[in-house]
Amino acid sequence: MSDLEFFLFLVPPILAVLIILNLFKRKHKFQNLPPGDMGWPFLGETIGYLRPYSVTTIGDFMQDHISRYGKIFKSNLFGEPTIVSADAGLNRYILQNEGRLFECNYPRSIGGILGKWSMLVQVGQMHRDMRMISLNFLSNARLRNQLLSEVEKHTVLVLGSWKQDSVVCAQDEAKKFTFNFMAEHIMSLQPGNPETEKLKKEYITFMKGVVSAPLNFPGTAYRKALQSRSTILGFIERKMEERRNEMNGNENDLLGWVLKNSNLSKEQILDLLLSLLFAGHETSSVAIALSIFFLESCPAAVQQLTEEHLEISRAKKQSGETELNWDDYKKMEFTQCVINETLRLGNVVRFLHRKAVKDVRYKGYDIPCGWKVLPVISAAHLDPSLFDRPHDFDPWRWQNAEESPSGKGGSTGTSSTTKSSNNFMPFGGGPRLCAGSELAKLEMAIFIHYLVLNFHWKLAAPDQAFAYPYVDFPNALPITIQHRSSTKLHD
Repeated sequence: MSDLEFFLFLVPPILAVLIILNLFKRKHKFQNLPPGDMGWPFLGETIGYLRPYSVTTIGDFMQDHISRYGKIFKSNLFGEPTIVSADAGLNRYILQNEGRLFECNYPRSIGGILGKWSMLVQVGQMHRDMRMISLNFLSNARLRNQLLSEVEKHTVLVLGSWKQDSVVCAQDEAKKFTFNFMAEHIMSLQPGNPETEKLKKEYITFMKGVVSAPLNFPGTAYRKALQSRSTILGFIERKMEERRNEMNGNENDLLGWVLKNSNLSKEQILDLLLSLLFAGHETSSVAIALSIFFLESCPAAVQQLTEEHLEISRAKKQSGETELNWDDYKKMEFTQCVINETLRLGNVVRFLHRKAVKDVRYKGYDIPCGWKVLPVISAAHLDPSLFDRPHDFDPWRWQNAEESPSGKGGSTGTSSTTKSSNNFMPFGGGPRLCAGSELAKLEMAIFIHYLVLNFHWKLAAPDQAFAYPYVDFPNALPITIQHRSSTKLHD
């Protein structure tokens, strides 16, 4: 046997030994993986994890796994080995170490439908650049001087169409409000115009696909959504060309601002605008619908809200003003408590998709590099060790204990400093903290202002919010409305 033949003979067993040693080394290295069940091959436990449940609970899957394994456990979800965290401390650790130990890692189907340049799926410098564009356009000065009046205009437009003793689907009305606002905010599209209504129709189809199973076959919601995506992008692209041909571009909307103040490519701008339309429309509308739902069964909160907003309204009349301003918004203190409680109990965003980019050890557990990590925000918000009576709608928990009708205050029995509690993360945290968080709270506050001043409402038929895991009211939240006799919407 020649030396070459001998060498070739030894290569396979040597490689086999090296592979076995490497596997043994990694197994030994990660001997402290959290407990859990990996479930079926490939599918893992994904089906059980995504089974619908009431939004005011964490669902049977999480409840069962936490009781068996604790707040940190392993599983196989979305086709990948996964560490699931219902631990508020680990959730904060994950979000605060974005880009260092963890990075965003949404399923490919999300990127396929929102676009590879979507801010939701981008990581690193490109995400930072896109986020900075959003933050600059949503600056505090812009919120004060322009966006507040636009939010008010669209609120009045939607609520002004509600007729006495009629039944309206509150979720659909909230979606109409946020879509109209975002369409004008992004591309200066006016509500009721044929092109706006056509875009809205395509967007509804698009949204159904975003939250559907990623099955790209004829007739599926996902395939229809991809087709609507192409139509929507074509519409935005035509608007881009119109702006480029204008002598003096409009910088009052996001499209004009991006064209003049960024170096993004056409494809990047298209995906950015589509993802912001998705984020700004869907989450805010669901949050507004949730507030209507929770308040309907809490008359004490409605009464206190009404008193707060009547005081603001009376002061406006005495000064001869009609439109709300930033000082009025800052007076909506109890309203902010209602908003916080709605976001805590309703959990519009239930969990986030992350991936470990380095080997991590936390509380004695190993999180291997490359594993998917799911910080479950809703589990922390509904944790009885962090929030007193977590399944109750109690806006007073965000005030001092003595102000609460129940005699109990914040999430940990503390004072109003609960607002800044590290356990409250409705908009995520760290470098990927939602860029539109302040706008979302402004939208909710202005909508609530006109809602409680002008209407009484009650459920017209049984309905409740479910997590699919996206949050939705199966019957679109039908409510019967009656006008308050003492006030009316201004034109």
